[in-house]
Amino acid sequence: MRRGPRLAISGKTLVVSAIYGQQGGGRDGELLAWRSNDEGKSWQGPATVNDVPGAAREGLHAMASAPDGTLACAWLDLREKGTTVFASVSSDGGKTWGRNVRVYRSPSGTVCECCHVSTCFTPSSELLVMFRNVLAGNRDMYLCRSRDKGKSFTPAQKLGLGSWLLNACPMDGGMIATDAKNGIVSAWRREEIIYTCTPGKAEKPIEVGQQPWITSGKGGTWCAWLVGRPGKLRLQDPTGAIRTLAEGANDPVLSASSNGIVALAWTGQGGLFATRVE
Repeated sequence: MRRGPRLAISGKTLVVSAIYGQQGGGRDGELLAWRSNDEGKSWQGPATVNDVPGAAREGLHAMASAPDGTLACAWLDLREKGTTVFASVSSDGGKTWGRNVRVYRSPSGTVCECCHVSTCFTPSSELLVMFRNVLAGNRDMYLCRSRDKGKSFTPAQKLGLGSWLLNACPMDGGMIATDAKNGIVSAWRREEIIYTCTPGKAEKPIEVGQQPWITSGKGGTWCAWLVGRPGKLRLQDPTGAIRTLAEGANDPVLSASSNGIVALAWTGQGGLFATRVE
């Protein structure tokens, strides 16, 4: 779920990251990044992000850009026994990538093996990485932070007060976002319910669903998710109002621009769809 490519903007440079392997299907794969300085007319690269061959072959990764143009990738990594979370930073618009840094290794021996990580920068350029952990049989969401551009990370912080005892991977990694005041909000699934959560506070249930995505616009937080896969595409606006936007949808993604536009994209019967919601 959500193994697809990622897109970020570093100044005037577009950067696309994706996993490529000759065999595919998780049997091999490197995390690669391509860059364009002319709005996508031509592309340079790829540059390899992971510094151990095959370490990123699970294919689940995230990419984000900081206000100063710094880029970061985080991914589920298989260079060690068990699945860990690693990250790398680029300071030249994706042309080269720095030393891989371990974000987190679970004392249980693995994080959740098939839930994608999510990442973003705060306006003050603090790097956030969220992932689903495996501790004492529980598969809950955790957050690590870096205040030095990915050179080191804080100990993992559990998100929410409840836990999900589950001997399986739900393949549902959620999303994290920040607002202009460095406020952090996340959206994720536990059992059959979608929650939003601010670190250090209790989670807030929304409704039954899966595959949530969240973003912060000028007006507040927007959250999208599915009811079924494929299923109804539901959207909650900053007032808390919820509406259905489509049927038979998959993989919703929300994004907010600096000038206040919030857009939603998803796949469905007949192809790829997008709409402006604010």
